[in-house]
Amino acid sequence: MDIEKVNSMDFGEFVDVFGNVIERCPLIAAAVWSQRPFSGLEDLEKHFFAIVDALPQSGQEGILRCHPDLAGRELQRGALTAESQREQAGAGLASLGAGERLRLAELNAQYRARFGFPFVLAARLQDRAAVPRELARRLHCPPAQELRTALGEVRKICRLRLADLFGVDPARL
Repeated sequence: MDIEKVNSMDFGEFVDVFGNVIERCPLIAAAVWSQRPFSGLEDLEKHFFAIVDALPQSGQEGILRCHPDLAGRELQRGALTAESQREQAGAGLASLGAGERLRLAELNAQYRARFGFPFVLAARLQDRAAVPRELARRLHCPPAQELRTALGEVRKICRLRLADLFGVDPARL
């Protein structure tokens, strides 16, 4: 895909293609579509980030709530989005043992209870041993700091998914 193709997409096609760049948030893609034309991939990415950044805190927390728990019930039931399935499987989270799944479920529940949204991590950039360590570490962060950190992870996920759609190395973004 190239930027000319993106700029020529009608609304429906754009939302179909980019609707899960921010997990389960096609309304973000709908808002980004109205910002066309884009000068390049970086410009498109900038518009996704600007929409998220402009939301009130409640909206940003809503975006985080659209994310599944890592190695959670949705993974076990096969109910993840295709992107999340690939990302969690790539991090080894689809092949955890029962004890590892239980530990992550406990940490996920503690995190959700503390912050009101699920733990968000760009799983593709982690391995299975790093996930519970990072979750346990972030459980102790102040809420405002954790919101910023979680939104930073959303940005990483967005960048990786856009790179996939454009067939480019994410390091080039």
